[in-house]
Amino acid sequence: MRILITGGRGMLGRTLVRHWQDSHDLLVADLPEVDITRPDSLAAVFDAFRPQLVVHCAAMTNVDACESDRDRAYLLNAQGTANVAQSAAHAGARLFAISTDYVFSGDRPGDRDEGDPTAPNTVYGATKLAGEDAVRALCPDHVIARIAWLYGAGGPSFVHTMVRLAKEDPTRTLKVVDDQFGNPTSTDAVADALTAFIARPDLRGTFHLTCEGVISWCGFTREILRLAGFPQVNVTPCTTEEFPRPAPRPNFSALSKAKLAANNLPSMPPWQDALARFIAAEWPQ
Repeated sequence: MRILITGGRGMLGRTLVRHWQDSHDLLVADLPEVDITRPDSLAAVFDAFRPQLVVHCAAMTNVDACESDRDRAYLLNAQGTANVAQSAAHAGARLFAISTDYVFSGDRPGDRDEGDPTAPNTVYGATKLAGEDAVRALCPDHVIARIAWLYGAGGPSFVHTMVRLAKEDPTRTLKVVDDQFGNPTSTDAVADALTAFIARPDLRGTFHLTCEGVISWCGFTREILRLAGFPQVNVTPCTTEEFPRPAPRPNFSALSKAKLAANNLPSMPPWQDALARFIAAEWPQ
């Protein structure tokens, strides 16, 4: 299959290339060669490559930067996604669009289902939701995949940051938020899930592709450091109020994956198993 990956040099895009390079004809569409905010740039690459599947990873994902530069966030996450969706539809290509848990407010406990009401309270979440809406309106043959707490080979990610800090000073104390809960998710787990979707051309709509299990950032950090061989690092819990950020973070961003089972798709792995596999590969002992 001819697969075009926007944002293909990013963390998820690199993982998809690694997973699919031996089984599909891939084209990485990323800056500076391809600009999703310019329809003419997209038209050129679509006309030349004629993709059968488009995986749209390109986005402005720095949540705090989106708050301070909302015009650029909307240009990339909303208008850019609309451009990609329109190009895919015109080419008769299927579209996998990557979205986020931030489309929900995250203000109440419990897993969010795909059909739960969205209520983003950040510019990042609002622009990604606008991108979702554009995909639904412009490209009927689509899968929207919501992911969260992502880490992958080469980073950058929260996992890489914690390991780096531990390596710099194994005697240090790390203060980490303990009242925000979600599903840590590896890019390999997402790539495996999207591979299953390739084999199911009948499936359309919105799906959650985060790993199973819920943990706080503090608990996640402790498991990262234990697996990476730094159990001596002291990890101290703190509240969100003690660690203010320009963009508010959701307190509860766990996503339900019941829709995968309902469609006879493979389940997502437990976050602990995915993390253990990742750390063993990224930092072999």
